[in-house]
Amino acid sequence: MAVNAKKIVVFALVVFAVYAIITDPAKAADYVQIAFEGISDAAGAIGDFMTWVVDGAKN
Repeated sequence: MAVNAKKIVVFALVVFAVYAIITDPAKAADYVQIAFEGISDAAGAIGDFMTWVVDGAKN
């Protein structure tokens, strides 16, 4: 039952993404850019944290 719900949610997200791209490509590109900037910031924060841990967790 949970697998079917997951498939429905994934399908709905894909349909929404395709709709957003077709109706307003510029706005869809902005959303992608925002997502990648968020991923980049998160990766940088994880890298800073790991560096802090490797350095002995010193201030």
